[in-house]
Amino acid sequence: MQYRRLGSSGLQLSALSFGAWVTFGSQIGRDESRNLIACAWDNGVNFFDNAEVYAKGRAEEVMGDVIADLRLPRDGFCVSSKVFFGAVDEPAPTQRGLSRKHVTDACHAALKRLRVDYLDLYYCHRPDAETPISETVLAMDNLIRQGKVLYWGTSEWSGAQIAEAVSFARANHLYAPSMEQPQYNLLHRARVEQEYAPLYADAGLGTTIWSPLASGLLTGKYNDGIAEDSRLGQTTLGWLQASVLGEPADDRVGKVRRFTALAEELGESPAQLAIAWCLRNPQVSSVILGASRVSQLEENLRALDVLGRVEEGAWQQIEAIFA
Repeated sequence: MQYRRLGSSGLQLSALSFGAWVTFGSQIGRDESRNLIACAWDNGVNFFDNAEVYAKGRAEEVMGDVIADLRLPRDGFCVSSKVFFGAVDEPAPTQRGLSRKHVTDACHAALKRLRVDYLDLYYCHRPDAETPISETVLAMDNLIRQGKVLYWGTSEWSGAQIAEAVSFARANHLYAPSMEQPQYNLLHRARVEQEYAPLYADAGLGTTIWSPLASGLLTGKYNDGIAEDSRLGQTTLGWLQASVLGEPADDRVGKVRRFTALAEELGESPAQLAIAWCLRNPQVSSVILGASRVSQLEENLRALDVLGRVEEGAWQQIEAIFA
């Protein structure tokens, strides 16, 4: 395993981390969740990602139960939560968003579900148009000073919104956001590579990126259509299918077909190759992996080996496909 600093902070996260979105608390059972956490830990993963909204809090409960059962040393792993969407169906106004109240209540609830005394990383899961950024910064600063959060950040905020949070924090001697959790993959890269570019040096921003495989599209599993039992085939994730496949003019499936053909020519797994491509970006602190089977996780963890095998000419061919 490689370990990378979270931006300009001193926190070292495993280059490959493990997240609970979609799977924990809904798609897979507790036993398989335990096997996945154990597999990740045994392979050097030290960052486990979660959120209040994942399975309406159940994902955090399962993860907390499993980590306690495995007796992982608290000083050896990092765990996150995210706040915005709420953890109940049809949340009341005070049960969602980034007000001081919900940020605080959600933190306390996540601590209980995850069975920890503090969150290593705490993200604002989306920007909140109803709450001033200054209020959210003050709420996060307060939680850090109370020892309930170590680092706070954002997820899918614009560069301008992050810059505003950093500026307010600096002007008022508060803790500024340390990290952003954006989607980043061969099909979705402009925000990480262009919009956030000024923030890496100026704000010391780190990134823990999600969906390195574009919800499985980059593995080639959808080259011939969408199976009902696949992630994109789930009726509850109809919005995701539209987001991943894009407009017909994008021809994302066509590009992926060329990518998977190149991977076969190189003798590499498309999944490993796509994850390794993310790791080539020095601004990526950690790539969050998702998996519903141990064999799937083990394969994806071997993406680190690809970095040392694939030559520069092959990476240029990949860039040409997705240009």
